[in-house]
Amino acid sequence: MGEGWQLLKIRGIPLFIQPSWLVSVVLFTMIFQSRFAATVTPAVAAGTSWGLGLLTALLLFLSVLLHELGHALMALREGVKVRSITLFHLGGIARIERDCDTAMGSLRIAAAGPLVSLILALGLLLSAPSLDGGRPLLAMVLTQLGALNLMLGLFNLLPGLPLDGGQILKALVWKFSGSQKRGMQVASASGRALSTLLIVMGVLLLVRGGGFSGVFLMLIGWFGLGANRGQAQMLVLQKVLQDLKVSDAAGRRFRVLESDQSLRQLSSMRLRESEGGRGDDWVLICRGGRWIGWVDDQPLRDLPVQQWDRQRLEDHLRPLEELPSIHDREPLWKAIEALEQTSQGRLLVFGPAGLPSGTIDRMDVGEAVLQKLGVRLPPPILEEARKQNGYPMGLAMLPQVVESMQAAETDTRSSSS
Repeated sequence: MGEGWQLLKIRGIPLFIQPSWLVSVVLFTMIFQSRFAATVTPAVAAGTSWGLGLLTALLLFLSVLLHELGHALMALREGVKVRSITLFHLGGIARIERDCDTAMGSLRIAAAGPLVSLILALGLLLSAPSLDGGRPLLAMVLTQLGALNLMLGLFNLLPGLPLDGGQILKALVWKFSGSQKRGMQVASASGRALSTLLIVMGVLLLVRGGGFSGVFLMLIGWFGLGANRGQAQMLVLQKVLQDLKVSDAAGRRFRVLESDQSLRQLSSMRLRESEGGRGDDWVLICRGGRWIGWVDDQPLRDLPVQQWDRQRLEDHLRPLEELPSIHDREPLWKAIEALEQTSQGRLLVFGPAGLPSGTIDRMDVGEAVLQKLGVRLPPPILEEARKQNGYPMGLAMLPQVVESMQAAETDTRSSSS
């Protein structure tokens, strides 16, 4: 699901609206208009009923926005960055950067949205009777909105992902079991059961003439299953990233030259690499079989060509410690964590003896994960990802997967201390 059109920012949080949201506004306007036209006595003009229908539909989505703002503002309070809020055809979603570091923080973030909806419902339903005498149309709108917010709050408390109740269930299981992963598994299983039940109920309603209500329940169930699959995929990726080691993915994107070789030889090597389609390998320097540093191409740019034969690589040596690095026995998710913190997009891999044994970049990580999953992508797609130093198609979420693993590891350390 793409972000859509950005309308504004609320507390620095971008608010997006998807094109499908406009379809929902039209549908809800039609539904509310028909209700007002059928229930208001004496009958109101068609323009008035359509205006009330549109107003109610817009206020309903404003309620959804307030619901998502509840999540977002609580997440900010818990120290979690909020990427965006998006309104779409089935409601809204607040995208946060990562899971909260603690179970109770996650619970508070999940509960904030339904709490906003229930408070809105209480306020609207209590204020509607006071307007019934003088402003019956406004009282009807408030009653309608109050009932919808009550449904929104209670429905979201159902204990299954991706609903807020599923997040609350996940947080509670995490709190009492000490395992965030266990919480995810329980909430995902509950979410699959609830989504399947909604689809079955929708089909039964449709067969019995339920019309829109049946289709709507089926859409919600279908959306829930899709989101649940996303959660399940995250669990699978977490397991793969924990099982694989850096050595399982490492390549060898470095070249080795002796310290007494000239800049001319470095230039010749770069020329051959560029003709072969690769010219950005690191150049590590040895002297007498010992690693002593590395050089980049800056001397070739700074010095005139006439000096390339006289200048030696050792004259332009840089410490090996400058290169971002990782040990080959580290789990693969640690490599992703390190890759996202470096501008080079590549790490030098050290072997058991503390000597350089290879390199690893995003594409190396992606290929190892795909191989572990038994997935094969067409070579052109893999080659394009390597050129851009990115993750292959379908694995762009790996940094987000690692962020959730970091949160779990942090919580585990704090629990054991």
